[in-house]
Amino acid sequence: YISAHGTSTPQNDRSESLAIKLVLGDQAKRVAVSSQKSMIGHSLGASGAIEFVVTSKIIEEGFLTPTINYETPDPELDLDYVPNEGREARVGVALSNSFGFGGHNCTHVLGHPDR
Repeated sequence: YISAHGTSTPQNDRSESLAIKLVLGDQAKRVAVSSQKSMIGHSLGASGAIEFVVTSKIIEEGFLTPTINYETPDPELDLDYVPNEGREARVGVALSNSFGFGGHNCTHVLGHPDR
């Protein structure tokens, strides 16, 4: 699972999706990707901490948060964005991406201790 930075801006969403495809290759379409910002907005400096906690809960609870308001998909961005409705999933490992102005970027890797 990937908790995307996902600001719902064309440039950011395209860049992040293409990076996921570049890194994961053929496996990219098998990985669920969603953004909590679609539900709570962008909390700027607090975003990374909030999304880290949510990603931890996704692993613990086994439920993927949706990307809400996903209405007009870009045909080139064809990953599993968990559109509009969350769903159950057994997540063993997850990434939480956070990008900031001026090149301040962080990705947390989280894992379930029993998976």
